[in-house]
Amino acid sequence: MTSGIVSALGRMGLGGSGVQNFIQTDASINPGNSGGPLVNLRGELVGINSMIFSPSGGNVGIGFAIPSNLAMDVMRQLIAFGEVKRGALGVDTQDVTPELSHMLGLGDVAQGAVVTRVRAGSPAETAGLKAGDVIVSLDGKSVASDQELHNLEGLGSAGAAVKVGVLRDGRTLTVNAVLKAQELRTVKGDGLDQRLAGTQFTDSNESLRRRGITGVTVSHIAEASRAYQSGLRGGDVIVAVNQRDIDNAADFERMTKAAPRQLVFTVVRGESAFFLRVQ
Repeated sequence: MTSGIVSALGRMGLGGSGVQNFIQTDASINPGNSGGPLVNLRGELVGINSMIFSPSGGNVGIGFAIPSNLAMDVMRQLIAFGEVKRGALGVDTQDVTPELSHMLGLGDVAQGAVVTRVRAGSPAETAGLKAGDVIVSLDGKSVASDQELHNLEGLGSAGAAVKVGVLRDGRTLTVNAVLKAQELRTVKGDGLDQRLAGTQFTDSNESLRRRGITGVTVSHIAEASRAYQSGLRGGDVIVAVNQRDIDNAADFERMTKAAPRQLVFTVVRGESAFFLRVQ
């Protein structure tokens, strides 16, 4: 056991694109401690040790833990649904930059999340949000960046009512929205093209989309299938078909159902991207 102090709460922006709301501590998190408990002086669980800050590969004395209430919420959802259903507004956003601030006529506003797209049928569309709106708060909590908005959305539960603070045309508005779990559509390759028999494809999730990666993820592939023999693997992300970009499973279905003579996917696997021909 090691001891230390909690030096910060709600830490975010630590790399990666997932929901971040870490407890920062100088109690040493040693190799093998990830997933172990962070307890207070009464022995009560307050966090789950997750990672360390390490500019050189060694432990410099700063570690991060997932708050226990967040971990408990994840556990309850896994038991109830078999997956985690996080709230989402259904918008694509980017950080406010000086260039964007000037272009949108925001004056001295230097932070927030600019809405670049409102997804059809989303809570944001129902609430009346538009491309070009700048989200500056969510339920009274300030939004300084795209990452902060993503955190606040993800920490809210699906079905939660929220107030969204927006700058539009120089005016400040507050709109009401109800967070909704992201719905990912799945299509089976058997009904698309005989070369895709034994495969299954799912819309790219929120984490991938925030990295700018749209398309479909290979959620299942049989080892005996033609696609597997051609080199496709589970977890691969297909971002284009025959060099035409796709946004979601509907695009993928439309382009593969046409049974093109050649079937060439642009695939993202880890940090690499390459062409793959399914024969």
